[in-house]
Amino acid sequence: MNQLHHSSLVLIGEVGDAGGRRRSIGTSRSSPPSESTYAHMNARTPSALASGISSSVGASVIFGIIFMIPPHLLPLDPEQILGYRIIAMVAFLAAFFCAARMWDQAAALVGRLRATPHLVGVLVVDAALLGLQLWLFGWAPQSGHGLDLSLGYLILPLVMVVVSVAVYREKLSRWRIAAVLCAAAGVTAAVVVAGGLRWPTLLVALGLPLYFISRRAFALDSAAAQLFELSAMLPFSVFVLTAKPSLGTVTHRPQLIAGLVLLGLLSAAGFALYLTASRVLPFSLFGVLSYVEPVLLVLVSLTFLGEPWQSADTFVYIPICAGLVLLALESAAKEPAEPKQPAPQVDSAHP
Repeated sequence: MNQLHHSSLVLIGEVGDAGGRRRSIGTSRSSPPSESTYAHMNARTPSALASGISSSVGASVIFGIIFMIPPHLLPLDPEQILGYRIIAMVAFLAAFFCAARMWDQAAALVGRLRATPHLVGVLVVDAALLGLQLWLFGWAPQSGHGLDLSLGYLILPLVMVVVSVAVYREKLSRWRIAAVLCAAAGVTAAVVVAGGLRWPTLLVALGLPLYFISRRAFALDSAAAQLFELSAMLPFSVFVLTAKPSLGTVTHRPQLIAGLVLLGLLSAAGFALYLTASRVLPFSLFGVLSYVEPVLLVLVSLTFLGEPWQSADTFVYIPICAGLVLLALESAAKEPAEPKQPAPQVDSAHP
């Protein structure tokens, strides 16, 4: 069964302080907070972890809905869909920045880019990594590589767990180790059924962790950074939509307009939640929670797309579901009382 995962925007809105309470930021016009302050004000308190888990699950639900949209956008090809999608995402995100009066974040990031010009190159590379994943998501199912892509998104969480231990020195609890082992059993079955690993699989499994690592390493995991990444993709949209004109087709089909608008809106919201989770959660927990989406896509495929349940799917998804149950049991077993945290000091100087 070809299950597709999609990913990569941090949650837009008021930034929570270390105790999980909302506070206003950037109220002083003379000394706005630095962009990195926006990206790292959330400590991993119980409330922040709960918010991250909710964001991850919410993103998975939204991506499950997005999964059903592309078949209704024919005759547009994957490149055209991606071109319109990027434009719509930039438009929705910019509108939200205006409504929430968040342009001080963008101004703070511009200040960082002026002070450290090499970050411009990092943003461009991050944009390319994200754009490649967006393109691959549309290209693979139309070119017969849907299974390769879905396998990549099954391997991806395990790669992120390895990254969490090797790069971020995170320690896995016994519950989490058991969850990873269950998921690994399911992924092994998937690899055996697929007959090996192909380049689309490796591109997903290795490309997205590299994207997340880069954003964290250079403190470019804010909403403003995501807006800049998407804006850097706009030349691609202009090129594709100029080389493959489709505006006449879209304007004469209201269902295409509605579908593209919905795709852009859900993509902006889903990516916002997904990358909020990547910023707030420990990398290992974020990785294992990424299995929620393939499981939901299985349900979507069975319920709405009419795909049959194959016997091999039992050996893939039952262990993965068991791993998710273990994560839920871990959360239920802990339920720690939230400690009081002092409000963080907002540093007005650029790093």
